[in-house]
Amino acid sequence: MSQWCTPDICDAYPDDVRVLHLALNSYGGKSNFYGEVVTIKCHEDNSLVKEQASKPGNGRVMVVDGGGSLRRALLGDMIAEAAVKNGWAGLVIYGCVRDVDALADLSLGVKALASIPLKTEKRGIGDLNVELEFGGAVIKAGNTVYADNNGVVFSDSALDLTKI
Repeated sequence: MSQWCTPDICDAYPDDVRVLHLALNSYGGKSNFYGEVVTIKCHEDNSLVKEQASKPGNGRVMVVDGGGSLRRALLGDMIAEAAVKNGWAGLVIYGCVRDVDALADLSLGVKALASIPLKTEKRGIGDLNVELEFGGAVIKAGNTVYADNNGVVFSDSALDLTKI
C-alpha cells in the first residue's frame, strides 16, 4: 500500500469521507493507523474497552464515545498492551487516556481529547457496536477509520488508497 495521509484521502474521496471535527491528541506509538471500526459508547466506565482489547482485533480500530468526559481515563497502559497483543490497530477516544508515556512506546494508534491520571470504575456499563455521533460525524460499526496527525476521517467502506 502506498503511504497515505488524511488530507490526501479527503482530496481523493471528498464525497466518501466524513471528517471528525475534534482536536484530538496523538498518544500511541503509531501516528498513522486505519481499520474497520468497532464502536463503543460508554461514560466514565471502560469495561467494554477492556473486554474488546482482550479479543482478537484483526487490525480493527475501537472508536469510543466517552461523551467527551475529561474526568476519567478510558484507556491506560494495561488495556493498551492487551490491544497490541491481540492485534488492534488503534483507538479513537472521545474522552481521556492515562499512562501517556507507556502508550507512546506501544505499536498502537491512540487519539484522544486529553489525559488524566484517574481510572474509571468498572461497572459493566456501555454499548457495543451502536451508532455514534460526535465531532460532527456519524460513525457505525463496520465503517473504516483513517487517522494521522492531521485528523480523523471515516468512510462507509474501505477506500482504495493506491489512488492517492
